[in-house]
Amino acid sequence: MGELWVCDNKKCSQHLPFKADATQPGSKGGVDRPGGVSGRLFSHLFPGCSLWAWLQLVATGAALCVCAQVARVCWRRSRLRCFAKPPTRNWLLGHMGIMKSTEEGMQATDQLVQTYKHSCSWFLGPFYCLVRLFHPDYNKPLLLASASITVKDELFYGLMRPWLGQGLLLSNGERWSRHRRLLTPAFHFDILKNYVVVFNHSTDIMHAKWRRLVAAGQKRLDMFDQISLMTLDSLLKCTFSYDSQCQEKSSEYITAIYELSTLVVKRQHYPPHHWDWLYWRSANGQRFRKACSVVHGFTTDIIQKRRTQLLHQGATKSQCVSEPGTRKKVTDFIDVLLLSKDEDGNSLTDDEIKAEADTFMFEGHDTTASGISWVLYNLAAHPKYQERCRDEIDSLLKGRETEEIQWDDLTNLPFTTMCIKESLRLHPPVVALSRQYTKDMPVPGGRTIPKGTISLLSIYGTHHNSEIWPNPEVYDPMRFDPEKSKGRSSYAFIPFSAGPRNCIGQNFAMAEMRVAIALTLRRFRVSLSGQNVRRLYTLILRAEGGLLLDIEPHNPTGPATPT
Repeated sequence: MGELWVCDNKKCSQHLPFKADATQPGSKGGVDRPGGVSGRLFSHLFPGCSLWAWLQLVATGAALCVCAQVARVCWRRSRLRCFAKPPTRNWLLGHMGIMKSTEEGMQATDQLVQTYKHSCSWFLGPFYCLVRLFHPDYNKPLLLASASITVKDELFYGLMRPWLGQGLLLSNGERWSRHRRLLTPAFHFDILKNYVVVFNHSTDIMHAKWRRLVAAGQKRLDMFDQISLMTLDSLLKCTFSYDSQCQEKSSEYITAIYELSTLVVKRQHYPPHHWDWLYWRSANGQRFRKACSVVHGFTTDIIQKRRTQLLHQGATKSQCVSEPGTRKKVTDFIDVLLLSKDEDGNSLTDDEIKAEADTFMFEGHDTTASGISWVLYNLAAHPKYQERCRDEIDSLLKGRETEEIQWDDLTNLPFTTMCIKESLRLHPPVVALSRQYTKDMPVPGGRTIPKGTISLLSIYGTHHNSEIWPNPEVYDPMRFDPEKSKGRSSYAFIPFSAGPRNCIGQNFAMAEMRVAIALTLRRFRVSLSGQNVRRLYTLILRAEGGLLLDIEPHNPTGPATPT
């Protein structure tokens, strides 16, 4: 049976149980017809069955599948009639292509929120039915639901799975719950305290580079480029105890991470590449595989080496410089994961640790870099707030021998923290998150989001909802004055999400942002470059062409090299 090949060659047809050539009736020059070679081959394989009957059966099955899908979509659409429906492009495309990732798309979201106040239905082509949410009362049921009720949908998150695996970002159900329990100790305050040393050191390296650039006459810098390298530097040290020196020289691993982020965005914007069988045959798919191989190889190598060390030494701890001439032990992310055990005494496998480490690297560097960059932009646009922050920081560090920010200092920067939070409201690094319900979900107003529907929670829309935030386009740090925050819903300000699936690393991110902002304002003044800033949402909120700011040394006598 394995030699049933059909061709015009006599030698080849000798293996067939019947003669096959292009001159036989029904072959018509080698073109198969139901009564030709293919039909006789089918009859030989399935005696007593007609090829036409099988084709009709397959066609009928396909038609039934399409009808079932159409019926399911029509049923779901009918259940979404309780939600307002914005005008569509046409019956086929729905809202596809209306909301772009550009400045115009952000403005369209503002208009959508202003018009519909809390929610609306949204249709991507004929089959994808979504509900968009942008009000705290509507956000709350989604954010409070357990991981078994709201799962990460494949439409928005599935494209990253070959890179990030089943880490916290992409996993669901019991797997997510188990990993969350095991990872929580990695972000305990006792661990985070030691990371402040790393944040200081990485920021010092960035500032030393800035001083060299200013001395060479280059005072206009792209904040995203500069700060993204700094946050990557910190993450590599905190995650792997690995000093990549990526702020000073290129790294294959760093290049691969940037490549993967870029390719995910390109794939999102090109629907045909959402199908794996087509994407992996494309040039971008091959590039994605190659970059994944670099990232996974790097992570796997470190995990295996560290596990070997733990077997021989019991526990491994990394060292980083705290104060001049002293060494301080710091437990890194990989240490915690390797030593963690669940209630049954089972630890994470190497593949599970790899997925969590890759997820932490992905989620931790670009989002924090975006947050810091937009804070500096907003303070550059509002010099009076910048000066007030600087006065607060100078007062905190007054009389100290070094400019190092300590863990206990972070709670003594109230106005600077208010400025950071207001920037996260106005320019949230992640503008939306999505979930898919595994059962019907009631929301206010007697409405119900049906099972299987994707809910797109707009963090940006919620933060710009005038019903919650008067004059939402105005940068006003006083919104986060403790007195003014009283009575505000905890689901109105959600840059790190909220509820059981909130960002596990939010305290890590806020600590890094405070350190970087405090040291930057201590040493530099930032001002607008005159650039027409146009927001651009890729995986995070950026600016088209970069976010250019002018910098000027503020404290020339301060340390110009890492302390």
